[in-house]
Amino acid sequence: MKRLKKIPKFASEDEERKFWAVHDTTEYFDYSKAKKVAFPNLRQTSRTISIRLPESLLTNIKVIANQADVPYQSMMKVLLTQKVAELRRNPKGRIPAA
Repeated sequence: MKRLKKIPKFASEDEERKFWAVHDTTEYFDYSKAKKVAFPNLRQTSRTISIRLPESLLTNIKVIANQADVPYQSMMKVLLTQKVAELRRNPKGRIPAA
């Protein structure tokens, strides 16, 4: 059984972040005793962006969103998420020039 090092007390999150950036966690934790946990109430962080779209594209997205009875910005996130997942599965897929 490997003897684990004692985790120091940290004065701030910044100090702790700097510590873990240069120390190996396997010297402080026994990962064989780790348990899976879920954090169902965590929300992904979002960033507001500005994007210029052709009017016709925005109109088509709004029509699709209306048919699905969802807000058009939510529909845009769904469409982008699906396309990104598709391209990640097939990285050699070609995207036509805009």
